[in-house]
This record gives sequence, structure tokens and C-alpha cells, in this order.
Amino acid sequence: MPLSQKEIRDRAVEFVHDWSSASREKAEAQTFWNEFFNLFGISRRRVASFEEPVSKLGDRRGSIDLFWKGTLLIEHKSRGKDLDSAYQQALGYFPGITEQDLPQYVLVSDFERFRLYDLDARDEHDFALTELPNKLHLFGFISGYKQQTYRDEDPVNVQVAEKMGELHDALLASGYDGHPLEVFLVRLMYCLFADDTGIFPKDHFEYYLQTHANDLNTGAVIAQIFQTLNTPDARRQRTNEELRQFQYVNGDLFSEALPFPSFDAHLRALLLNCCGFDWSRVSPAIFGSMFQAVMNPAQRRNLGAHYTSEKNILKVIRGLFLDALWQEFETIKHDARKLRQFHDKLARLRFLDPACGCGNFLVIAYREVRRLEIAVLKQLRHLSGAEGFQLTLDVASFTSRIDVDVLYGIEIEEFPARIAQVAVWLTDHQLNMELSAEFGHTFARLPLHKTAHITHGNALQLDWTKLIDKAELLKDGLTLYVLGNPPFVGKQFRTVGQNDDMELVCRALKNYGTLDYVSAWYVKATQFITDTQFTVAFVSTNSITQGEQVGTLWPYLLRSGIKTL
Repeated sequence: MPLSQKEIRDRAVEFVHDWSSASREKAEAQTFWNEFFNLFGISRRRVASFEEPVSKLGDRRGSIDLFWKGTLLIEHKSRGKDLDSAYQQALGYFPGITEQDLPQYVLVSDFERFRLYDLDARDEHDFALTELPNKLHLFGFISGYKQQTYRDEDPVNVQVAEKMGELHDALLASGYDGHPLEVFLVRLMYCLFADDTGIFPKDHFEYYLQTHANDLNTGAVIAQIFQTLNTPDARRQRTNEELRQFQYVNGDLFSEALPFPSFDAHLRALLLNCCGFDWSRVSPAIFGSMFQAVMNPAQRRNLGAHYTSEKNILKVIRGLFLDALWQEFETIKHDARKLRQFHDKLARLRFLDPACGCGNFLVIAYREVRRLEIAVLKQLRHLSGAEGFQLTLDVASFTSRIDVDVLYGIEIEEFPARIAQVAVWLTDHQLNMELSAEFGHTFARLPLHKTAHITHGNALQLDWTKLIDKAELLKDGLTLYVLGNPPFVGKQFRTVGQNDDMELVCRALKNYGTLDYVSAWYVKATQFITDTQFTVAFVSTNSITQGEQVGTLWPYLLRSGIKTL
């Protein structure tokens, strides 16, 4: 796990004191930047190189003062030199950098001042060395303490999915296939996210592969890492210090013994290429669906058509519950007692997606409720008179009461069900980092003690009350929201198995054979929420509200007590 924000701030204060009189670029710059990275508990040599050679326009050659591929380019000058020209010099290196390695951030400094450019957000921040302890939030891309924002159209999602697809194809061609391949890839996905989001020390997985694995033994080295991730610290015997930095996970993700694949130079290069992306920019909510699609050659040509965008998911959850919760928060946010009651209410929410796929609806619903909870905690802190890191109240008063076990999902295919489980964990970690960034203490849930309830099975054949105890929810005063995007299959295209599903679920409806397959989820959800105040919102085609299907489906739903909103 990363250093706490207090530790980073304390190191920054000492750094400012130690470097207040430095002036000579050649003599002191590299030590300056080594110690700068150490503020965040990161060894510079693991992530970035000095004097990186690069081609410039024309036949000229240059060398970048410090280069962290895909993340950060630093140009350093002696004290008092022009930082505008330093920035232009930095941009002059870009034509010689591959598209994948282009940095998001450019940082220029003359010891006395820093100027940080976020090229994606088009932000610029200029501040003195003495201000560094109060500007550490700008370096969340190093420390891991940052709020993640994702764009559906961000090309990194497609690029990473395509590279993982190439790795999948190469492993498949090598004879590594079936269940072991699927589990192996999901575990890799966890490790690659962990490398860039603060679960592992920054880029530690990539570094370990670079330094301990060769073209032939990469599979065995990865198997050793997986075994370490499944071993509690107290049971790790003769484990080297670098392996010990892979923190015990729990949660069964790494518990199954797998045959490990045989790597060669080509496979190892593909894996290291996947490591080179900044996975903190990849959305867990949509990557899993893209990853699933990329494994199907027919779907790979049009990745964007095979997932529900965050924008459309947000439309569902805002109308279902989120807008109303935010409105309630705004109404009561000046009353500490009501805020604490509202926090209790958030902790009593539960979510079920009975066709969860790779978990995108569950991930985004969970993320948005956790962010609302952080807003509640911030407001309680404000009302208490404690701000920033000067907390005078018990830290427990400002910690999360919402965990991943509030989520329930059903998925008919094993691979996306596994991805959903991991995507939820990764999202939980990111929200824990956001909470830590806000309150200055490290809030972590590793090793894992709770898990989302993701069931691998056919939702139309399973008894939902066996998966989520409706009577227990009602007794405990819990609120359940059912949401998702069930599969649409036109009535004329249903398989024999899907017709059997319709017979099982819709036999009480006259002429149910005229209904599209998605209608079965409406019927099943109606049967499940009878005699409750639970609410359902599904994405589906307009066929269920138009034409001949209306007369078959809606009389049954309305007779069952369903109310539309």
C-alpha cells in the first residue's frame, strides 16, 4: 500500500528544507528528483530513467532529463532559468516518442519553482518549492491519492483491450486455453490495475517481471507471484523482500492452483506491452465488457458496440435512486443529526443486477453511492469544525460504512462473472484511496474480508430468494434496487434453451411466445419484488412498450401490483 498522506507531507516538509539552496542543474538535479520520488515511497529507478535518448525533428538527437513512459516527462534547469523555454524544450521531444509512451504530464523546474502541465486536462500549475507540501494533491498520479475520472471515448480503454486480446490470442495459440486461460487473464487484469492504482508499489509487477523473469521462465515467475498473493504474510517462508511487497489478497481470486503457461520472447513482449499502459486511466466499469468482446474475433472489430456506456448506466441509476439521494443530502446537509441518519440510510442500500455481465452497472452504482458517502463525511467534518488533516475527532467517525457485500449479481457465463468480482474490488480500492486522500489517513481493505455476491448461473432458472434473502432484507429495513441490462433476443431468434427459460418464467402469461426474451426479466423481477417497496430499472428495447407485446406483458405486470415511475 502507498504511504499515508501524513507520511508524504512530512517527507515533503523535509525535502523543502533540504533543497532550499540548491542551484546547479548538472551537479544536483538527479539527486533532487530521486529524493522527490522518494517523497511518495517510490524508487525513481523502477519507473523512470534519466537522460532518455530521443529523436527530435530533423536529424537531431536529444535526451530527456527524466522520462516515465506514458506518465511524466521532466525538464530541469538551473535556478533562475526560463521555465517557458524549458516547457517548449520538453514538447520538442514529443515527435520522437511513440504514441503509447506519450506522457500525460510535463513537469519543469529550476529547484526554486515547479510548473506542472496536465496535457489531457489542459491544466497548468505554477508554484514555489516552499509551497510543495500544500500542492501534493497535484501529484496524485504518483501517490495514487486521486479521484478517478473516466471518459467512455478515452482511447486507452480500447487500446488496452486490444493489447490484452493479442495476449489472449497468443496464449491460446500456444496451447493454453479453456478455464485456466480465463482465470489467468482475470488475475493478470488485477495485477495490472494494482500496479497503477496503489495496491502494489508503483509498477512493482512490471519491475518484478523485468528483473526476475526471462523469455522462458515468465510463466513460472508469474505463478510465484500468484502464489504469494494467496499467502498470508505470517505463512510466507523464505520469501524475498520484493515478493513480500505483493500484498496478500484473500477473496479466492488466487486460491485455485493453475498450470502456468509456457512463455517465449513474443509472449513476454506482449505482456510487458500490456504493463506499459497507465491502467489507472482504464475504467473497471467498461473494460471488462470490452475485454470479453475482444476475445471474440467477430466482436473485436467493433468494441464500442459491446458494452453499456457509463453515460447510459448513469441515466438508469440517477432516475432509479441517485438523483433523489443527492436532493435529500442537499436538503439536510446543515443538520449533523439528520446527516448521520442519512449515512445510516446509505449503509442500508443493496443492489442486484440479475444479468450483470462484467459488472458495469454494479460498479458504477457502488462508485456513485460511495462518493455520496464521502460527501456526507466531508460535510460532517465541516460541521464538527475539523478541517484538512487537523482531525480532532475519532477517525472512525470519518470512515466508510459501505462495503462490496452490498452488491449482488447473476451472470450465466463464468468468465465475465469473474471479471465482475475483480472489477468491484478494484473500484472499492479506488474509492478507499479517494476517502484516504480526503481525510489524510490510510483506509484500506486488504486482505479482503468481504466480497460481492456474484453468482455464476442462469438468472431465469435460479430462485433469486435463495441468492438474496428478501425476508431478511425486509426485517432489517434494507432497501434493494434491481437494475441492469438483460439480454435482448427477438422472439424469432430465441434458442431452444431460451424458449425453455420463457416457459419456466412466463407460463402464467397467455401468448407469452410473442414476447422478446428480455421480457422474462421483467416477469421474474415482478415476482421477486411482490409485497415489497423494492424498485427495478432495466435497459431494454422499446418492443416491450409497443405493438403486440404490450397486451401480453403489461396486464400481467400491472395485476401483480407493479407501479411505473
